[in-house]
Amino acid sequence: MSTALQLSDVTVTYSDGDSQVTALDDVSITVAPGEFVAVVGPSGSGKSTLLAVAGALTTPATGKVTVAGVEVTGLDDTALAKVRREHIGFVFQSSGSLPSALSAEQQLELAARVAGGWGRHTGAELLEKVGMTHRAKNRPGSLSGGERQRVGIARALVGDPQILLVDEPTAALDRHRSQEIVALLAKECHDFNVAGVMVTHDHEVLGHCDRVFEMVDGRLSPVA
Repeated sequence: MSTALQLSDVTVTYSDGDSQVTALDDVSITVAPGEFVAVVGPSGSGKSTLLAVAGALTTPATGKVTVAGVEVTGLDDTALAKVRREHIGFVFQSSGSLPSALSAEQQLELAARVAGGWGRHTGAELLEKVGMTHRAKNRPGSLSGGERQRVGIARALVGDPQILLVDEPTAALDRHRSQEIVALLAKECHDFNVAGVMVTHDHEVLGHCDRVFEMVDGRLSPVA
């Protein structure tokens, strides 16, 4: 099985006053292209830190992180930014992160400029894939929470990332929309051959995931 994302024996620590906190404690995980995995766990368990490390936003104290075949531990800020731009798509918890002045199609055009161009699919094709063609001209203020998340997913797939990192995508959605969004995330990871990692508190959506892990006190373990 090939690997898109690999964390090997990763530890992240930070200072909290006079004490040292271990956010990730010897964490290892491998995610293959086309695989959609979930990480569950209580608040403060290290889930967000895991995403930050996987997204080349946080450098671990020890261990190795490999993104799309590139070992990112030890890279400088410019090289890390290049890895994020070329290989990683982010879907944020808050759909309010979409620029409010831009329509759905303009959101994707902006993402394409940042990424240096379109990948295999145009903005119109990506909006069609997430069921938003009929709302392409709408700005975020006139979209529902689920629709904004769909635009966010399409935006994250601009430029053909090999890794999709998803932070609590259902936090502001009702039960029905939550199922729709996570099913869509899983489908796009499978269809685009993208390695997806989602952190979530929502256990009801885990049936859409290929594997599930639990994070407790900075330690990661698979859920049987």
